[in-house]
Amino acid sequence: MNCKLKVAVTAWRTEKAWHSDALCQQVERAETMGFHSYWLPENHFGDERAIPSPLTLLAAAAARTRTIGLATTSYLLPIRNPIQAAEEVAVLDQLCGGRLILGLGRGVQQSVFQVFEVPTKEKRSRFQKNLEIMINAWRGQPLLTGKDGPPVYLAPLPLQRPHPPLWVAAFGPLALQQVGRLGLPYIGSPIEALEDLAGNYRLHREAAKEAGETLQAVVPLMRTILITDNGALASRVKERLGSTVPSQFQASGVTVDDWAIVGDKHYATDKLEEYVERLGVTHLIGGGRLPPVEEGEQLRSHEQLVQVGAMLNHRE
Repeated sequence: MNCKLKVAVTAWRTEKAWHSDALCQQVERAETMGFHSYWLPENHFGDERAIPSPLTLLAAAAARTRTIGLATTSYLLPIRNPIQAAEEVAVLDQLCGGRLILGLGRGVQQSVFQVFEVPTKEKRSRFQKNLEIMINAWRGQPLLTGKDGPPVYLAPLPLQRPHPPLWVAAFGPLALQQVGRLGLPYIGSPIEALEDLAGNYRLHREAAKEAGETLQAVVPLMRTILITDNGALASRVKERLGSTVPSQFQASGVTVDDWAIVGDKHYATDKLEEYVERLGVTHLIGGGRLPPVEEGEQLRSHEQLVQVGAMLNHRE
């Protein structure tokens, strides 16, 4: 293997009610285990476990950690004021000492667009326009120039210059092409099979080339992972996961084994090695759509995942 695989983790289910202290304990555990980074999604209008403001929760985690990266899987740009978002990102990047990775998204939940009064057909254009405004602000370009006063600039600026790493969660050819034209890394979906992902990354690269953009050597991928020697548990988890597969994937014949890694350590090692060799994955973000699993079992799985990453990195 020619690359060093960086292994990250998303928030996992706990036996406690969801609150900032529980999250901070998770991030502390993830840092102690040796994960590269800890990732939070953005979601709205669910139960008390909804995460409508991932940056706020990551700010709490920043105060309790020192080395682990702090990241979002899909910070939704179309529903935000771009200047306010740029300010909040800059403050968090300063607060965490430059450990932020900003994973961006457009959103798929129809109720979110309705409540935030964003026409669905405008989500891609708003995403691009807001991102351009944010990047210009982070680069120190004036936010306001006029005859009535001096120019206005964003302050503070991010610690990472000109801004934190920007990666984009994308689904579907139009979204993939947009990310490629922007020259930004694409975060592979946790519910797409390897063959589909290979086509996605190819489309992403082609769009970047056509736009004259040079992509970074960053290939992030999200996967649902449970490493366990308990065969009965693995079977139950796969059965539950199978019931959550969206209808469009059921129709195409995709099975749980095509998009989730559920099995023992040897199985997980072989599967992850295949992703690295076939797709060139550089960052694996493990976790995702697991049904309720006892927290101790999740932690054992996470510990083994870090070990698998280390094993792969030491292979010739």
